Amino acid sequence: MLLGQKPCKECEPAQVNHFVMRASAYMGLFIKPALKPLDYLTRIILPPRSFSWFDIVGPRVLKTLVFLHIGRFTKAPSKDDSDRTRCFWEEAKRRGIDMVMYRCGPIKDLFIAKYGNRTICFDGLPRPIGPEAPSLYWMDNKPLMRKHFGKAGIPIAGGEEAYSERHAKVIFHSLTKPVIVKPYSGSRSRHTTIHLENEEEFLKAFRSAKVLSPLALIEEELEGFVHRGALIGGKLVAVMRREPPHVIGDGGHTVRELVDEENKREKRHGATFHTIADGPEADAELVRQKLSWKSIPEKGELVTLNQKVSRGIGASTTDLTDEIHEENKKLLEKIGALLADPLVGVDFIMNDVSKPWQEQKRAGVIECNSLPFIDLHHYPLNGKPRNVAGALWDIIFPTSVPSVPSK
Repeated sequence: MLLGQKPCKECEPAQVNHFVMRASAYMGLFIKPALKPLDYLTRIILPPRSFSWFDIVGPRVLKTLVFLHIGRFTKAPSKDDSDRTRCFWEEAKRRGIDMVMYRCGPIKDLFIAKYGNRTICFDGLPRPIGPEAPSLYWMDNKPLMRKHFGKAGIPIAGGEEAYSERHAKVIFHSLTKPVIVKPYSGSRSRHTTIHLENEEEFLKAFRSAKVLSPLALIEEELEGFVHRGALIGGKLVAVMRREPPHVIGDGGHTVRELVDEENKREKRHGATFHTIADGPEADAELVRQKLSWKSIPEKGELVTLNQKVSRGIGASTTDLTDEIHEENKKLLEKIGALLADPLVGVDFIMNDVSKPWQEQKRAGVIECNSLPFIDLHHYPLNGKPRNVAGALWDIIFPTSVPSVPSK
């Protein structure tokens, strides 16, 4: 909900309210650290439990609200639900897991799931019973994640967070160019700017990032594609590459002709993927590559049409689970062990996942997600779908068995 705010091109294609996001970021900076001592004392005083109070209280509260006509339950995904909701709900049905979603106006993604004699209640995606991993306090916070990963020897980009422009300029001039600037928290590349080479464009990007958060993260730009690894129970179950809107030259057709041909693909006319957009952003990206719509790229030449990797503007995804090198798998599972959380999405950048990360220039991890979009693996534009939802349900309800094969 934009609450009167005009649409923002830096938030495209998934708009958010700037004030709400910034307020939430400030709360995250102060409230989580304030609650950490209480959480620590709770872990010491209370013994490990084989049940969750939320699983007991949550369903009763939601059922009471529905009884009072404050919200309602739905028993199947709706058109406005995310692909993430759709893929793990469909997998639940295949396993005989009875699930409902509580909805009240814009409030949704609160679920009650029952299998056998056990009922769970969760927000977004389910997690196994047990104490929360300490990493949940910092894995979504990019600067804190960088500090923990740096100490553990996990490759990250050089950089630092900044509050003031004065500090930001010092960081910028200390880094190898190009540089990337992004809000210290958030997703979908909102208010993120890459390929920064001079101070003027850097300060503009810094101010843009600060629209969504009090701190901006300034990093050396890593080299290659953004990839996502899904870790369930600490094990790598899927890897996919996120590609910006692009075409590959064939030596005979113009950029415009290549884009028109790519946009004819059936998958780009559904609910998940979209056609490659033109407009000022595409024009500027072509200029950056010293190209135009009339240029004829050489055979095999990659031509990008936007800097972002959002599917809403024509970005694509490719499954690479079977191609990942053992050294890269070890790196990702090392991250899973460090986080000690059963559900993590890891974003990393490298040119080729089939080669060890140690042999690639400027490869590294850029962020982690405690509530990852597992649908990225279920619905790739290219390659084999991976049933990440099934792997997740395997650790939530281990005895549940799919009645029909996944698509």
